[in-house]
Amino acid sequence: MSLRHLLSISDLSPADIQRLYERTRALKEKLPSPTLQGKSIALVFEKPSLRTRVSFEVGMAQLGGYAVYLAPGDIRMGTREPVSDVAQNLSRWVDGIVARVFRHETAVELAQHSSVPVINALTDREHPCQALADLYTLLERFGSLPGRKLAFVGDGNNVCHSLLLVCARLGVHLSVATPEGYRPDAGIFEVARQTASADSRIEWVHDPAEAVRNADAVYTDVWVSMGQEEEREGKLRAFQGFQVNESLLSFARKGAAVMHCLPARRGEEISASALDGPQSVALDQAENRMHVQKGILSLMLEP
Repeated sequence: MSLRHLLSISDLSPADIQRLYERTRALKEKLPSPTLQGKSIALVFEKPSLRTRVSFEVGMAQLGGYAVYLAPGDIRMGTREPVSDVAQNLSRWVDGIVARVFRHETAVELAQHSSVPVINALTDREHPCQALADLYTLLERFGSLPGRKLAFVGDGNNVCHSLLLVCARLGVHLSVATPEGYRPDAGIFEVARQTASADSRIEWVHDPAEAVRNADAVYTDVWVSMGQEEEREGKLRAFQGFQVNESLLSFARKGAAVMHCLPARRGEEISASALDGPQSVALDQAENRMHVQKGILSLMLEP
């Protein structure tokens, strides 16, 4: 995987993802794996985090390197210091930059001015590390991915965008159900459709039951993302009928995996019984964030 930066799933070919998953499997089976002895990364975070911070910090330590965490108030990119200066300074000290930022443009600008790899750990446009971990979780569960059906129910957000792109590359049929005003970005959706492999079908529907019908896995995410709190009341009205619960899951295949990238609001986008029930793989997804990110770091930072 000869990547300069990982800002989008579009930066990866199907062969890149296959190699990543092979490396992930090897690293997950062998702990620790000090392939990055002496290497360092900077975690540049504009948003608070549980899974992203811990998974990158612990994962880097298991690889023999170390991470420097820069909290939302530490840098204040764009106010205290230009993004370009942050990127150029960090490039002199660390071997990679992991960016969890509000605007996708910020991650792009970091990459433009950085001489070390920049990894997108979440922007308003994409969440590639999450989607790669999600599909790896399904690969572990089913043994293979081509021809499987994943239903995404909820908001056409950054997670949905990355799922669209990765499912298209890996031969997974993705059916997205959102309220009319909350469809995924039209450009990303079209790229996913145009790049879909022969085994993959990419579609948007309005009816959640239609999306979930015969699905092997059903995925949802919070309806109100961080930074969108002022939209909360309107979204709660718009998303009535889109909750993932036992009633909706009855349309899926028996024993279908229930997926959520967390944190979750039980009683809103998903019922407690669905999220905490035996079909849920949410904690497997969370664990695999660390293993897949170790694979990414290993392939991008190894000498």
